[in-house]
Amino acid sequence: MKIPLFPLDVVLFPGAPLALHIFEERYKEMIGECLRRKDEFGIVRARRDGLSTVGCTASILTVMNKYPDGRLDILCRGERRFEIELLNEQRRFFQAEVDFLPEEGPASTREDREQCAALHMEMMELSGGDLTEYPHLDLNQAVAFLLASAIPADLDFKQELLHMNSDAKRTARLIEFYRTILPKLHRGSMVSKAATRNGHVM
Repeated sequence: MKIPLFPLDVVLFPGAPLALHIFEERYKEMIGECLRRKDEFGIVRARRDGLSTVGCTASILTVMNKYPDGRLDILCRGERRFEIELLNEQRRFFQAEVDFLPEEGPASTREDREQCAALHMEMMELSGGDLTEYPHLDLNQAVAFLLASAIPADLDFKQELLHMNSDAKRTARLIEFYRTILPKLHRGSMVSKAATRNGHVM
């Protein structure tokens, strides 16, 4: 299947929201076509050495602002993971022949999802993140992508998660990430509290 591509310095996950400001003429054209046809477009990570091979389609939920010069503010949602098979440069914007990637293997267990969510909330609290970002997290279904979209991790790690075809493996990898980063955050919090006690805070 051929889809239009929007290369960005982000990793989009299925189910995750993404707000975009569209200002380049080629992407105004691309988004305009997607709006008229109610089509999805592909978000793929742009790296210095080229494009990532795995991305995620985005559906346009709403146009938040439309400016006189044609610029747009849009709110999108991640939909389907895909792998690029062939790039097409016949238009002003990239297009690609893609294969959509199915989920494989077992889903994560409820116990693992609960553990993953609890570790995520602990990490967000220690790092000063927004704990209300997912107030209605449904632990009866997969949560790895939603949680991963909010973690302060580098894009290489997020791209690794996007490549994984198994929710169970993604959830396990996230738990591993949290267990690695939480001791560092706890040490940082202790140092910060000690510095406050030793200082002359009025």
